[in-house]
Amino acid sequence: MKVSDKYLKIVEWSEDDQCYIGHCPNLMMGGVHGEDEAKVYKELCEVVEEWIDIYKKDGESLPIATAGKKYSGKFNLRVGEKLHEQLSLDALRSGESLNSYCIKKLQEPMFNVDSR
Repeated sequence: MKVSDKYLKIVEWSEDDQCYIGHCPNLMMGGVHGEDEAKVYKELCEVVEEWIDIYKKDGESLPIATAGKKYSGKFNLRVGEKLHEQLSLDALRSGESLNSYCIKKLQEPMFNVDSR
């Protein structure tokens, strides 16, 4: 296994740019782009290798690996007193726990006009 295999590589279509964008979270800023998804992925893999070489040449530790990362299902979120109050009241009105209510809200589509 290569060191680069420890890093998640993402290639996705960008409506704004009208092309594929490839990036590697946590390892490098920016990314690569192009019209052909497979070519963008190949170029991304090459750029990731180059970034790893740069880290090594500079004597810097590599960032924490992102591929195969396990998630606990928990995270803390500071929302401020007013939002905390509003979410708690909304949860009470809907007859749900604050946790269940927030999970439901987080699972809603981001741009769902009906939820605003």
